[in-house]
Amino acid sequence: MHLPRQLGPLHDLPDTPEAYDAVLADVTEQALARLTPEGSLEHPDCVDDIGDTSLGITSLLALAWQRGKDPRLPDAGRRSLDFHLRERVYTEDNPGYPNLTVRDSGLPYARYTLAAGAHPIGDWPSTVWALLQAVNVLDMADGLVDDGQRAELLEVARGYWSWLTEATFFNPQEAGNQAIGCVVGGLMLARHLPSEEGQRVRSRALELYDAKIRAHRVADRGALLPPEHGGAYDNNYGPISLSFLAQAHRISGEEVFAEDGDTLARYIDARLTNGGFDNGGPRYSEQHSAFESVLGLRYFGARIGSDLGRYRGDSRWARHAVKEDGGVDGHFAWMLVWQIQDTTPWHREPSTAAARHQLRAGTVSVAFDDRMTPAVVEAAGTYYLPAAVNRQHGFGPVTDGFLLCRPMGQVRVRDVRADGLTAKLVTKPVVGRDHVLRRVRSLYVTDGTTLWTTVAVERLAGTPYLLAGLPYAEDDGDRVRRTARGAVSSAGTLRLTHPDTTGADFFDARADLTQEQAAFALAEDPRGYGNPDEGWKHLVASTALEAGPVADAPDDLHVFAVAYGTEAPFTVSVERGEEGLTVRTDAFTAVLGPDDAHAEPELTVRAAGV
Repeated sequence: MHLPRQLGPLHDLPDTPEAYDAVLADVTEQALARLTPEGSLEHPDCVDDIGDTSLGITSLLALAWQRGKDPRLPDAGRRSLDFHLRERVYTEDNPGYPNLTVRDSGLPYARYTLAAGAHPIGDWPSTVWALLQAVNVLDMADGLVDDGQRAELLEVARGYWSWLTEATFFNPQEAGNQAIGCVVGGLMLARHLPSEEGQRVRSRALELYDAKIRAHRVADRGALLPPEHGGAYDNNYGPISLSFLAQAHRISGEEVFAEDGDTLARYIDARLTNGGFDNGGPRYSEQHSAFESVLGLRYFGARIGSDLGRYRGDSRWARHAVKEDGGVDGHFAWMLVWQIQDTTPWHREPSTAAARHQLRAGTVSVAFDDRMTPAVVEAAGTYYLPAAVNRQHGFGPVTDGFLLCRPMGQVRVRDVRADGLTAKLVTKPVVGRDHVLRRVRSLYVTDGTTLWTTVAVERLAGTPYLLAGLPYAEDDGDRVRRTARGAVSSAGTLRLTHPDTTGADFFDARADLTQEQAAFALAEDPRGYGNPDEGWKHLVASTALEAGPVADAPDDLHVFAVAYGTEAPFTVSVERGEEGLTVRTDAFTAVLGPDDAHAEPELTVRAAGV
């Protein structure tokens, strides 16, 4: 089976003016064929996320009009805008809406679903989206709509902003992308208001960003990030937040948006595999965005000098939102408008700067979590997730069922490049069930094709092994396919084990089941509302690669050596000398030296025979 949403890299989508004109021409033909006598441009199957969608199509028609002056568009634009103003602007409180701070305000808002009280929790983001569609239409409406409609739309947009910032709690879903989107709406609205009023709205938007978003950032992997639905980052919404930060910087010039966007972009770059696969998040584990992410990944990829466009998006939403039949939906239409308006080119080369939470060279990459344990290992087009044993998750030595990967103190990292090799040494103090403090040294070395991992730890009791990952997925052209194996070899014994117990808290990679589905089955709340990252933590055991220790090592150490991306046998010898611990393989020699003056472990690496 294929993962449903891990599709092609976003920078593979043509983004020339001609390509975008073709996209708008297709939208135009669909819209003109769909336009109802009442003026609606909503997709007939649209139920959820509907309150802004007709207006979103209107904004795309406005952009098409601006670029091509198709004579059919003014009539369609006026009729569809009239429909939104007449049928989709609500001023009576939605029964059951839980986030109001003022009752019966009379301010306009947009509904997530049209039926009163049916699903009112989504009205706040739907109103943000409607505000953004409105300001885009205001930006591009010259010659498309008449002055009376434009004035009425401006008044509605004013009301949307007031409802979002005065009549409700701000950002009630704790979703950074929604909150930053609201700030962008205020900044764009301010440009259409009289000078004094516009300055007040702009100042209020910047104040909300500082006090309600920036002050509540969440730390992960050394970065402060806008929280997404209660977590630090979500691989669906995080890149969307990046797009909102890009638009905020484009229209305001405020440096804070650039600084925070650079931080988020570097974080995404570090966690993203070379092949663009990513997983994890507090809302969805594997549901990637697509056109919604292009602006931010392209804009900030250029700023930080890295190929963020390798991110695998959902190509079914490559240009705009669509329904099951492939028909255009106006949801999030502003993102297509903005990415067409922005002409930043894709930066296509990887960053050359070493990143603490990433090792990347050629077709090999390792993304590390906050504890410097691999979160995803990639080699030869296969992706390995942390395996689970006895409710413990990660990569590391196991003795008597206890996994030694959780640090009890400062984690040290040393990066080295030499002789065409890229290496990272991670040193962790860990404590086992025997309360003995041990030092786990994990060496990662790659030539861009194969990843060699060597792990050394003070000698353990029993028959320890290295938990070396869960083979999970592999590249299959532009798709990512589920797998239960990979090209892996070990200098010691190597076995691939599967849980001998069935149930939701046991993950067998041979089953036709995605990580996201398994994670939601263990989450505390229903799918779409629960936290799959938290659910996955309840996993008891999984398919796992288990590597035995190498034979040629000092008597007081257990050393494990695994190579990802090859099944060829290899040997490792480890010896202690005056220089430190020397690791020799057929491909390289590494010396794990003594601590320097700052207590940081030293590392030297050279190619074999050098």
